[in-house]
Amino acid sequence: MEKATFAGGCFWCVQAAFDKLPGVVSTTVGYTGGHTDHPTYEQVCSETTGHQESTEIIFDPSKITYQQLLDAFWHNIDPLNGAGQFCDIGDSYRSVIFYHNQEQKRLAAASKTKFEADPEFKNRVATEIERAGTFWPAEEYHQKYYKKNPIRYKFYRYNCGRDQRLRQVWGSEAGGGD
Repeated sequence: MEKATFAGGCFWCVQAAFDKLPGVVSTTVGYTGGHTDHPTYEQVCSETTGHQESTEIIFDPSKITYQQLLDAFWHNIDPLNGAGQFCDIGDSYRSVIFYHNQEQKRLAAASKTKFEADPEFKNRVATEIERAGTFWPAEEYHQKYYKKNPIRYKFYRYNCGRDQRLRQVWGSEAGGGD
C-alpha cells in the first residue's frame, strides 16, 4: 500500500471523490501543512495553524496509480483559485499536493506543468506542491461526512458552487457529484 495526501478545499468533498475510485483502500480527512500539533477544526478555520483541510489516501498501486490519483485530484478542484476553493476562502482551503517521496514530487510537478502549458490555464495554476508533513486526523464527525449527513452534504456542495465551477473549468471531465 502507498499513501497520497491532497488538499482541495472542503475535505468532505475531496474524500467523497476519492472514496469511489477502485484501488483506494481508505481515506481519512484531517489537517496538514501547518505548525500546530493536534489542531482542531476550529483552530484550522481560524487561519492561525498554517494547516490545510486535507485528505490522506491509502491506495493499492497495483489497482490505481499515483498518476491516476493526481488526475482525479485536478478534476475535483479549481486550480486557478489561490485564495481557497469555491465558497471556502482562506489558507486552510487552498489546493496543495503533498508529496511523500521524490517520485510523487516528480509526477505532481509534471502534472502541474502540463496544465500550466494549456492555453485555457495560461500559466495561472495556483495549486502548490509541498512535502508531506505530519497528518492530523480530523474529528470523527468529519470522517465520511458525506455518508453520515448526505442531505446536509449535498446542500453544502450545491450552495458552495463546487460542481458548477468544476463544470466551468473541466467541462465533461469534471469530477464531483456524490
